[in-house]
Amino acid sequence: MTFRQTDGPAVSAAKASISTATAYRFEQDHRPPSVKQKPRGRRRPDPLVAFFDAEVAPMLTAAPGLRAVAIFEEMQRRHPDLPDGARRTLERRIRGWRALHGANQEVIFRQVHEPGQMGLSDFTDMAELGVTIAGIPLDHRLYHFRLAYSGFAHAHVILGGESYVALAEGLQNALWALGGAPHEHRSDSLSAAFRNLDQDARADLTRRYDALCLHYGMQPTRNNRGVAHENGSIESPHGHLKKAVMDALLMRGARDFDDLAGYRLFIDEIVSRKNAHHAKRIAAERIVLQDLPGQRTVDHEETIVTVTSSGGFTLKKVFYTVPSRLIGHRLRVRLYDDRLDVFIGATLLTTLPRGRATAAGKHAHVVDYRHVIHALRRKPMALLNLVYRDQLFPRDAYRLTFDRLRECLPDKSACRLMVDLLALAHDRGCEADLATCLAADLAALRLPDIAVLRRRFAPDPASLPEVVVHLTPLIAYEALLGADAASPWGEAA
Repeated sequence: MTFRQTDGPAVSAAKASISTATAYRFEQDHRPPSVKQKPRGRRRPDPLVAFFDAEVAPMLTAAPGLRAVAIFEEMQRRHPDLPDGARRTLERRIRGWRALHGANQEVIFRQVHEPGQMGLSDFTDMAELGVTIAGIPLDHRLYHFRLAYSGFAHAHVILGGESYVALAEGLQNALWALGGAPHEHRSDSLSAAFRNLDQDARADLTRRYDALCLHYGMQPTRNNRGVAHENGSIESPHGHLKKAVMDALLMRGARDFDDLAGYRLFIDEIVSRKNAHHAKRIAAERIVLQDLPGQRTVDHEETIVTVTSSGGFTLKKVFYTVPSRLIGHRLRVRLYDDRLDVFIGATLLTTLPRGRATAAGKHAHVVDYRHVIHALRRKPMALLNLVYRDQLFPRDAYRLTFDRLRECLPDKSACRLMVDLLALAHDRGCEADLATCLAADLAALRLPDIAVLRRRFAPDPASLPEVVVHLTPLIAYEALLGADAASPWGEAA
């Protein structure tokens, strides 16, 4: 248009580097092509025009949570001529309607995390990974701790469900591994730990949790129940950690571990490698963390139990055996996530693996045959209908051997022979080797010969010779030094 003020259309078009035809068209209509284009109309009839505003929109207003597929099925029921191909059209129309008329949605507010300010704790279920210990599936969770700023992580294998004991043990392990404590500790609502607790027990658990945070100078905070994104700084890393564990299991080529300690070491190595990626940020955050107190605080539950005439005690629907000399005594038990420490007074007697009742609430048993074998020797028939008989056998070979003995021998003979086998394993310290022999007998379809096994695992302690040791009198050592040897401590010696 600047050139057109002095030149004709053809010359102006040449100077502006456009075609002459375009210049003449622009002379007639100054609007750009984008404005002159007519809006694109429908190329085929709208299949929803008859009922969307009249039926679908009121449904969306009355029930905003309705799925598009449910509305489509309802429309097909009301209008049989509605084709299946109209489903995608209806979904797009509903999405557009909700964008214009729908309810407001939850907004996620991204946060700026200050170093040393917040640490987060949560539990995640690991059942989907299919980990086994010595061939037995491991029902477990991971306690997961993470610093929001640097990404420092710590994971601890939890055998039971979510509980204060698991939280206290895992949190303290994380803080002592970190070497400091953040100013704030964020967790979820702890609803799983409160489950099946009465009001007094819930109040006590809350007090203990507050005391735990106070011991480390942390302010306890919780996100709202059912709002996972408020704990997003650890909920999302849950998934990354589980995927890392899955990848490591696949590269390992096996999901079975010899013992729980080996699996815990496996998890620790994975978490350590993840922490190595954030080493600089972790080192920077450690500087501003609070100092740890002089010692850990309580991370267990403590209770008093009485050993009954059955040779054990019941705690949280689990029966535990102890040495029979403790029958009638009151014991102090410290309950951890994976073990029980048993005290009489201030003396630690023993440590027992922790058992748990079944999901249906049925009682469980944690039995050590060494605690009751002396009594079974006097009453071998008690084995036949013993409540915890299956848990009494230390290995599967013993249980399968007893089943075989009952098939081939009278009950009395089967019980006596089985008790003799357990006594042999106890007296000669050959539980594993004897299990190998019993497995071989089962494979060969023969019964174990107790006389042969006793000779194999000889000597019999009763047949060992008595060795008498004569102590040399101390004066004999002076003769070795000589009668006139002076005492290094002077004449008074």
